[in-house]
Amino acid sequence: MDINPHPIYLIVFIGFVIVMIGVGLVVARRNKTGEDFLMAGRGLSTPLLLATTLATLVGTGSSLGAVGFAYENGWAGALYGIGGALGVILLMVMFANVRKYGFMTYSEEVSFYYGADRRIKGLVAIVLLLASVGWLGAHVLGGALYLTYLTGIDPSWSKVIVALGFGIYTVIGGYLAVVITDVIQGTLLFFGFMTLAVLALTKVGGSGGLSATNGEVAMEFLGIQSLGAVPAASLAIVIAVGVLATPSYRQRIYSAANTGVVRRSLLWVAGLFALFSVMPAIVGMAAHSLNPDLASPDMAFPYLATEVFPLAVGAFLLVAGLSATMSSGDSDAVTAVTILLRDVYQLVTGRMPQKDKMLYYSRAGLLGVLTFALIGALVADTIIGYITTMISTILTGLLVASIMGRFWERATWQGGMAAIITGSVAALMVQANSDWSAFWGNPVIPSLLTATVFGVVVSLVTPPNQVSDEEALKVLAEERAQIDVGTVISATES
Repeated sequence: MDINPHPIYLIVFIGFVIVMIGVGLVVARRNKTGEDFLMAGRGLSTPLLLATTLATLVGTGSSLGAVGFAYENGWAGALYGIGGALGVILLMVMFANVRKYGFMTYSEEVSFYYGADRRIKGLVAIVLLLASVGWLGAHVLGGALYLTYLTGIDPSWSKVIVALGFGIYTVIGGYLAVVITDVIQGTLLFFGFMTLAVLALTKVGGSGGLSATNGEVAMEFLGIQSLGAVPAASLAIVIAVGVLATPSYRQRIYSAANTGVVRRSLLWVAGLFALFSVMPAIVGMAAHSLNPDLASPDMAFPYLATEVFPLAVGAFLLVAGLSATMSSGDSDAVTAVTILLRDVYQLVTGRMPQKDKMLYYSRAGLLGVLTFALIGALVADTIIGYITTMISTILTGLLVASIMGRFWERATWQGGMAAIITGSVAALMVQANSDWSAFWGNPVIPSLLTATVFGVVVSLVTPPNQVSDEEALKVLAEERAQIDVGTVISATES
């Protein structure tokens, strides 16, 4: 192992988790209903929404994973941040105003575009539940790899510790606890990475030192020469798709106080994240300059934090790095449970959960999704590969279906389902062919194209939707009312 474990890092991590649990205990007193627990009472202000969204965006992939990617591919590590910023801008432009409809889940939103059809809502709910658990597994994986490197703990135990780390305060305090702890974690993460980038750049002798040790190919603009133009574009696009179709970002839109809060927050997030994108790239290249022979690129961040800088600095950076996994994992956990209780429960049982048991169901559901995510994390190895594969396979067709439904009146629920299914099939076909995988980098582009073609063709050959927006909203609001979250706002409200 390239890193010498030190017990102080585990002590610091446990202390940090205890503080987060304390936050959860305080917030838990405010949870009176299922809407309080799962949606933070739909009252998030601009500062809270900005901070929690940025903390989730600056998560496992865009920090630890991007550092490892930059270690191998130079400035290509910035592609993650660029794709993420692009995704946030598109999310703001295309979907910020869906807050006015009072949706509770992304499944509801997509079904609204298709006349509140329960068939497509059921399919989307299953897809989103898998996606949320998949994201959650990625965060557990990232945090566990990091904790193992730093402390020498067995990887399996590290995964359990990380899952419990954000699982406990989330189960106790719900979504508001997630938001408030995200503010703390996101602040530590952002300034921690700024500190590390400055220290690392100084250590290697500035930009000249990076150029001298990483080579001309790695220093090319966005690593296009290193990766190839198509794979580089695929990486940026797949991250943008992740922002546009990952349900945890929609959860933030639905939980905001109003549409204005959503727009202001997302605009700030896009700018700050674009600024952040260069930091993981600098850190990864600096690690490569100082030690080009690490056993794994994912060790680049902990290598710098623990082997290059003093113990006190390393402990601070430990908290910053693990904040990346916790600030993303907690929100995906709550999102998964919201989908489970609002949509999947209805799909399986034909009815909504009892409203007087929603808090109990929510906490039990959190334990369940954390367990499944932990199982998934046991079979994965690299963070970026895990995330990009999951997005391409699960989310690309869903994004096509949601854009079709929102902006094309002729879209039908059959076309939406065709887009979701064929997008996944195309991604799996590309992954199964090594030549195709090498050319595209990841399957997101062929998956998007395939989903669009089949979605359009199937929509054109099936009967048009006859349900008005007002009728669809009424159906969805009546379902939510059964669990005391029946908020409905007119489709014509600005």
